[in-house]
Amino acid sequence: MSVATGLFPPLKRGRLTTLQVNLGYRCNQSCVHCHVNAGPWRTEMMALDLLQLLPRILRLRRIGCLDLTGGAPELHSHFRWLVRQAREEGVAVIDRCNLTILNEPGQEDLARFLADQGVAVTASLPCYSEANVDKQRGRGVFERSLDGLRQLNALGYGTGDPDHWLDLVYNPLGPSLPPPQAALEADYRRELAALGIRFDRLLALANMPIQRFARQLQISNGLEDYHTLLEQAHNPANLDAVMCRQLLSVDWNGSLYDCDFNQQLGLSRSGEVRHLRDLLNDAADPATEMIRTDRHCFGCTAGAGSSCGGALQN
Repeated sequence: MSVATGLFPPLKRGRLTTLQVNLGYRCNQSCVHCHVNAGPWRTEMMALDLLQLLPRILRLRRIGCLDLTGGAPELHSHFRWLVRQAREEGVAVIDRCNLTILNEPGQEDLARFLADQGVAVTASLPCYSEANVDKQRGRGVFERSLDGLRQLNALGYGTGDPDHWLDLVYNPLGPSLPPPQAALEADYRRELAALGIRFDRLLALANMPIQRFARQLQISNGLEDYHTLLEQAHNPANLDAVMCRQLLSVDWNGSLYDCDFNQQLGLSRSGEVRHLRDLLNDAADPATEMIRTDRHCFGCTAGAGSSCGGALQN
């Protein structure tokens, strides 16, 4: 179903269930599709005084899920402290892991830590083909990713155990919508099983036309065509399930956004709840506020839909 160009339907927030926190932009990789422009040269990291607010906010707001992202969130010096604090509160923790971090110097015990804490791992693996992964993420990344997956498998991840849950994330290589998630998951299972790898679920995510990926499209004169593709594939049935209706995104400075993509575009929230400290105020209620939308939001509603939890429709 197509809509008027650039006019995304209005959205209102529901109950807040997830706090997605970007701990910083430093990463041990520099992927061509990265929507946060992360890399080894980035120095932005959340200050300790802000990070220490998170357990208090989780408790006060009764938020059930802490979703940690970056960069490589594990490179924050207080990543493990935060995970322990959240788990002691009974909060589910998701680590958005690039897999290669598990075999970086100084991170040799990271997989064991995640397993011991019962952290769910959402791991980037944009294809089951070595050539495609290395093209998107750098030479040798596929083999290093498999090594990380084997570490997780050895600790019980990928067996259906809810305390050791392992999702893999697929992104298209170029300006196209992801294929049907269920069929692609079957392909992943077949190909990775042949390599001795198991996982629980595949999440198929569309590439968002922002930051690094948008610049690639601009260079090839394909940005407007990709926007048009997303808009013409808009499925209104996905509006009820988009992630921003239950999630707030936090940047490394503590500013709040309606989603991670708005964060990277600098589209701050339009309501009164705009910083972590605002969530300490009982009277402030993000559920009463409208969600700020723009043209890129069609990336979440196109086709089967796309969110941090994968496709929105079967």
